[in-house]
Amino acid sequence: MIARILHATRKCPVYGSSCLKTEMVDSQYYLPNDIGISALDCREAFRLLSPKEQMYAHYLSRASWYGGLIVLIQTSPESANIYVLLQKMFRAQAPQQLEAAATAAGLSAEEYQAFLVYAAGLYANMGNYKSFGDTKFIPNLPKEKFKALVWESLAFKQSPGDMEALWGCCSESLYSLEDKQKQLGLGEKGISAYFSGNCCLEDAEFAQKFLDSKNLSAYNTRLFKTEIDGKRCYEVRLASAEKDNCAVEGKSEVCCGKHEFEDAVFSVKRGDYAFLMEKVCQNLEKAKDYAANDNQKRMLEEYSRSFTCGSVEAHKEGSRYWIKDKGPIVESYIGFIESYRDPFGSRGEFEGFVAVVNKAMSARFAQLVSSAEDLLPELPWPPAFEKDRFLKPDFTSLDVLTFAGSGIPAGINIPNYDDIRQTEGFKNVSLGNVLAVAYATQKDKLTFLEENDKDLYIKWKGPSFEVQDDKGKFNFDQTAVRNPETGELISSWYKGSETWDSKFSTIASSYEECRAECVGLYLCLNKEVLRIFGNEGGDAEEVVYVNWLNMVRAGLLGLEFYTPESKSWRQAHMQARFVILRVLLEAGEGLVGLKECMGADGRSDAVITLDRSKIYTVGKSAIQRFLCKLQVHKSTADVEGGRALYEGYSAVTADGTHNFLRLRETVLLRKEARKMFVQANTYIKDDAVELVEYEGSAAGLIQSFVERFPDDAEKVEAQLLEMTCMDSSCWC
Repeated sequence: MIARILHATRKCPVYGSSCLKTEMVDSQYYLPNDIGISALDCREAFRLLSPKEQMYAHYLSRASWYGGLIVLIQTSPESANIYVLLQKMFRAQAPQQLEAAATAAGLSAEEYQAFLVYAAGLYANMGNYKSFGDTKFIPNLPKEKFKALVWESLAFKQSPGDMEALWGCCSESLYSLEDKQKQLGLGEKGISAYFSGNCCLEDAEFAQKFLDSKNLSAYNTRLFKTEIDGKRCYEVRLASAEKDNCAVEGKSEVCCGKHEFEDAVFSVKRGDYAFLMEKVCQNLEKAKDYAANDNQKRMLEEYSRSFTCGSVEAHKEGSRYWIKDKGPIVESYIGFIESYRDPFGSRGEFEGFVAVVNKAMSARFAQLVSSAEDLLPELPWPPAFEKDRFLKPDFTSLDVLTFAGSGIPAGINIPNYDDIRQTEGFKNVSLGNVLAVAYATQKDKLTFLEENDKDLYIKWKGPSFEVQDDKGKFNFDQTAVRNPETGELISSWYKGSETWDSKFSTIASSYEECRAECVGLYLCLNKEVLRIFGNEGGDAEEVVYVNWLNMVRAGLLGLEFYTPESKSWRQAHMQARFVILRVLLEAGEGLVGLKECMGADGRSDAVITLDRSKIYTVGKSAIQRFLCKLQVHKSTADVEGGRALYEGYSAVTADGTHNFLRLRETVLLRKEARKMFVQANTYIKDDAVELVEYEGSAAGLIQSFVERFPDDAEKVEAQLLEMTCMDSSCWC
């Protein structure tokens, strides 16, 4: 069956040469054998839940894991095929059992470990592009060795035709590093499965105009372009379990069908990822039986409606109930959320998380929120740029049970719908068990700092993050407001269906991350904020110092995520931190020092320093001015001014005081791979939920995914292949 499904994909041109030798490949394109892999500890948090809460968490987790597979389809044309290939191999033989086949196939111990690390990386990133940085990664072993292992595996011996077909459809793209394949992007700048391969930036902009005209959000869509009789035709595909495109009761806001728009035809259709969306809805319905209150029930009903018929409006309604559900024991969110990986910045990647509240840390965050109205006047813009009424967010610390998607962040600030954020509020969540693992730093791997800063950095990085994670988002009165920079009345604002994402598009995500980071830097200088988190006196000063030091170091590390060939950034947060570094370097007066040098190993190195005596003067003043500019451009929809400001500081050149292009090479030379996380599974046995945890290793991460879909793994894999095959011609 698999061979039949995949037959069509083998007609497509291959991406690149099959004779690639990994020894010649830049190290940024593979994952090192010693990459950090840690298990997320949630056993105690899960144990403290009641049986009803455990059932609720279980079904939400099932919905999240099924939905998380959508990311394979969103990431690259080949990701789902590689996933299925690996799943079949590991379902037939656990990693420890497959090792004997690897030896028989002629793989060394190092090569087999490289294979396991690649597989773990594909599962952790839900595709063959890094979730943080959008760079492709390939196996760090020769292609012929990978193939030999496939042929020697039990899965191949059981179904040689299917396995050969799988290998044939993904082996070239699995190893290809042609320029366009090296990173995610639009048009000639990279690969994106949010758009058919013949789409470019102009198509994305044109489609956004159409969507705005129909008051449709791009969050849950993909765009496919064809040409019929010389006329441009676009298919806007909505993620939904339902495939029926006719208008029915309760779905009128989704204008399915054909629409003439300027010189093109747009066709809006339901049914993208239909099988997976249906599985999500089924589990949300089961979770509803164990909801703690009416807000949770209504939330799940609206999510289900959204995922059934492709309505973003229904998801927004569900998000409203989610905001009203204050301080739940089991917290969750699910849907097409973050737009970082859409090259145009408007389409959301699927994610779902389930977590348990950490009451002690949440109490500190609640105290910070209670103080927010006193802290808001501290921010460097006039009161006219604030909302009339401050909406206190729910700010909690959580231990993650499940986080399905392309990666796990340290904290989240959602929902991303501007109209809801401004009028009804939002939630901040800090993921405590993620932070505990992610910020465990080894001194010998801590780059670009002076020796006397390293111990301080390790000791205070965690506490400094708690203080820094303060993402205030504010509105302004559009009437009679004067620009504090020029003193003139504002001349631009958001019109009609325009939103922050649609207006600022390609820079929106990074710009907003930069604004949030600046708010955190600015407010961490406030002694009341520091006191809330138990930092006073000398400890408070150390937290401030390490918080700012962490930011300037992160700005330097951000250069890893810049692509000189396309002059583009691949990661929103790291671009934001580089911008802040540039702002603080520009402030001068010795605040930040950055010098190139030779390391003890004889290779190029760099050292970044921060003068702690100037943080409250030179540093604060620089962030104050820059933050005000960011806020004004955003609040007044001044795209031209905001883009000029932000892209100016984002520029990576060899000119000026610092040769950032050369520093980028040093950063790449000394970069440390981002950690991967192993997550638990839950099962129902004898009407009770059992938690199964795995070791923090590549083998443990792989086994967790092998056991993730115990009831219908083969059907899920067949559906993934069918979805991939259906669209294979769109990237040929």
